[in-house]
Amino acid sequence: MSELSKLTELRKLMLDMEHAMGLQELSTVERDVYYAASDCTSASDSVRTNRIREHAIVASMSRPTFFRALKSLVGKGYLEQSGNASRGRYLVKTPK
Repeated sequence: MSELSKLTELRKLMLDMEHAMGLQELSTVERDVYYAASDCTSASDSVRTNRIREHAIVASMSRPTFFRALKSLVGKGYLEQSGNASRGRYLVKTPK
């Protein structure tokens, strides 16, 4: 099996998993921000915006694009502003 074939199989598996979790409604940018936020936090802790922005998945994303996706994810219920902080902290919610 070639490297490209392996990568293709991995991508198909990811698409299946995203669909099973209900993530197919998110744009690619929203998914990347969601994945980065999820990777930067544990199940019970909040994550700071600047920590998400430093993640390798979104590091090259423009600032306006990042913040539009962040706002959209909050609106869709995938992220929630942490109640114990004024702003800049988010809780990652499990998709419905």
